[in-house]
Order: sequence, then C-alpha cells, then structure tokens
Amino acid sequence: MTRSSLTHRLTQPVYRIGEAGIFLVQALAGMKCTLFHMGETLRQVYYIGARSLVIIMMSGFFVGLVMTLQTYDTLNRFGAGDAVSTVLGLSLFKELGPVLTAILFAGQAGTSITAEIGLMKATEQLDALDMMGIDPIERIVQPRLLAGLVAVPILTLIFNFMALLGGVVFAIFMMGMDSNIFWGNLQNNVGLWEDFGSGVVKSMCFGLIASWLAVYFGWTAKPTGEGVALATTQTVIATSISVLLLDFVLSALMM
Repeated sequence: MTRSSLTHRLTQPVYRIGEAGIFLVQALAGMKCTLFHMGETLRQVYYIGARSLVIIMMSGFFVGLVMTLQTYDTLNRFGAGDAVSTVLGLSLFKELGPVLTAILFAGQAGTSITAEIGLMKATEQLDALDMMGIDPIERIVQPRLLAGLVAVPILTLIFNFMALLGGVVFAIFMMGMDSNIFWGNLQNNVGLWEDFGSGVVKSMCFGLIASWLAVYFGWTAKPTGEGVALATTQTVIATSISVLLLDFVLSALMM
C-alpha cells in the first residue's frame, strides 16, 4: 500500500463527516414552514412510522419480558425482587428504549429512506426536479429529515409501553407479584424529568441522527444498484455507531 492510498484511507472518514455536516447545515438553513411542507412531513411521519411500528412493538414486548425475567431472577437472590419494576423503568426510559428504537428505526425505515432517495438519484428524478426549478433538498430531504425527528420519539414511547407491558405480563401474571407494589415502586423511584424526560431528549437527538444519515447516504449514493445497496448498509452501520456514541455523551452530560 502506497503512502498516498494510506493517507486517502485515513482522511476519507474525516472528509465524509465534514461533507455530512455541510449537508445537514444546508438542509436546515433552507427549512420552510409552509402548508405543503407540513403536509409532506406528516405524510412521511405516517409512512416511516407505520413501516416501523410492528417491529418496534414486537421487539419492545419481548425486550420487556427478557429484562424482567433476568432482573427478577437476579434481584430475588438478594431479597429485592420487588424492585424489578424500578430497574425495568430506569433501564427502559433512560437507555434501552431510545437506543434500541433508533437502531431498529435505522434498520427498517432508515434503509428505506436511503434506498428511495438513491433510486431517485439513479433514475435522474432529482436532476429532473432541479431542471424544473424545484429544490430537491427542499422537496425530498427536508420532510424526511423532520419526519425522523418526530417519528423516533413517538416510536420510543410505543417501545417503552410495550416493554412495560411485557414486564407486567411476566412479573404480575406469571410470577404473581402484587400489582400495587409493581406500579408503586415504578412511580416512586422513576422521575418524570430526570429519567423519563432525559429519554425523550435522547430519542429526539437519535431521531435527528438517524434521519440525517439516512437522507445523506441516499443523497450521496452512486447511481447504480450496487451503490444503493452499499448506501443502505452504510446507513445502518453509521447510525448504530453514532447513536451509541451520542448516547454515552448525552448520558455523561445529563448525570
């Protein structure tokens, strides 16, 4: 490997990060709030939200079941089985709910956004919009960017609800735990802002990251079948790493 190729490999990620940042600034700088943009954004929220709803609900329910099973078994060894709802609530609201929802969103809706924009580029639909005097970023990118910002927090709430439902099914109906103790510990030990609110803030940040990377990789995809396939793979990988890294940063700042 020559020195020039090695330098290119090392600087390429930095170049892509800078290019993605400039792309986000351009998209946000030209943001408009017209009736058309609001309608298109709501349509995209429904489109990508409904597409991810089934996997979010199923994953949330079984994550709640498994977490309650493992937590209840561990806490019972120390005589603290009644605290299972507290551990479940804190884990879900602050960490697992926002993180898992964003990653699942990237794998389901994010890849479809990337493939859709990449296909538009491959079939020259974006060039056609530009020739007609219509800004492709304004028409295509901005509604999907805002839709992810709105959809991911909503999906996170649904994920948390289904996970709590899974916890209730195991702890109360399968293990016979008193429902008043379950809900009482959850209410007394889980704070509205410091726990639940921090998860909502995280989900909004993750939604922006997920939708931003999805539209960016679709926008920069090579106009070939192989290029679009590579872009969808990059969307999932980049979003997963970015969400986990940002989760650590936000958790450190909120403590």
